[in-house]
Amino acid sequence: GRSFQVNKDEYDVVIDGRGQHVYPGFIVLNTTLGLQEIGAVRATQDQYEVGTFRPNVRSVIAFNTDSEIPPTVRSNGVLMGQITPRGGVVSGSSGVVHFDGWNWEDAVMKMVDGIHLNWPETHHRHRKDGKVNIQKRKTYDQRKHEIERFFGEAKAYAATPKAGRVQDLRFEGMRGLFDGTLALHVHARDARAIAEAVHFKRDMGIERMAIVGGYDAYLVADMLRENNVAVVLRSVHSLPRFADDDVDLPFRLPKLLMDEGLTVALQVDQRMTEMNSRNLPFYAGTARAYGLTEEQAIQTITRNPARILGLEEEVGTLERGKVATLFMSSGDALDMRTNSLTHAWIEGREIDLDNRQRELYRKFQTKYGAEVLDGAVPPGQ
Repeated sequence: GRSFQVNKDEYDVVIDGRGQHVYPGFIVLNTTLGLQEIGAVRATQDQYEVGTFRPNVRSVIAFNTDSEIPPTVRSNGVLMGQITPRGGVVSGSSGVVHFDGWNWEDAVMKMVDGIHLNWPETHHRHRKDGKVNIQKRKTYDQRKHEIERFFGEAKAYAATPKAGRVQDLRFEGMRGLFDGTLALHVHARDARAIAEAVHFKRDMGIERMAIVGGYDAYLVADMLRENNVAVVLRSVHSLPRFADDDVDLPFRLPKLLMDEGLTVALQVDQRMTEMNSRNLPFYAGTARAYGLTEEQAIQTITRNPARILGLEEEVGTLERGKVATLFMSSGDALDMRTNSLTHAWIEGREIDLDNRQRELYRKFQTKYGAEVLDGAVPPGQ
């Protein structure tokens, strides 16, 4: 799967790509793709686990390569994903897969890339008599203390020689946080919660951290930059959180953060995250329309996610020596009107770009006739 140079007289296949665009494979972060198939069917839901503090939970082993959804996602150029658990205070560990394999062992690129911590909300808002009241959560300090105690115990466990400790699977799963091999992904939205999380990072001696969500991250951008904290930004296709925010603030957030020198990646954190993962390129397109350059917009779903995942030496850019996970599009891949993949490769293997949605299109085209569907073109065609 590694890219390497071959003499022209040794080529066995030559693809005429004149007029087309070549991109590194897009990477979707913080997704439950492959963990949930049908939201209304409990048996297809594997994104939640029992317990509150469960860092030893590994989401990758539940990744379902037989899901009907990944083929619809990779048809838009999304070829890799960070499979992430949900729920609890410490949800578990996420891992990275590519969307082509017989089973999760074939698909896995990185078994564990980080631990996910849901930072408690500092305040809550409630509406009464037409007014919105904001109050500090009474349980915030208690929940914060529980997190500090748990991580403190994990840090002490990691510092204890193996011969002198009783094995604890939860703390074993967190050892990488304190030697830099794992990242801590903190899910937080408010400025104060983000600031508290950064202080927590420093106090615990955690080297790598990313804020997931980060609606107010632009308000504490200096602190994030000084502490080398990346931001996995909430969906740009969403409404403002507060009535007095600019209506286009969610669209401009990538620009605001990148102007501050932060490493910014985009994610799909809306309802039906699995299905919406296919729209990731168009989120980057919206960010481009609201201030990012072409290169910056592409970086938010390629190079920057690769850096956050610790895979920048393998994927994220088109360079000699990296894994050959890339695709060709006859049009602009960030524009839903022109995104049309002609070829795609995962680890050097050309993949089939057909999917269930295209099968249904062909089925009903046959049933109703071309005159009914005249002008209706399936995605990617």
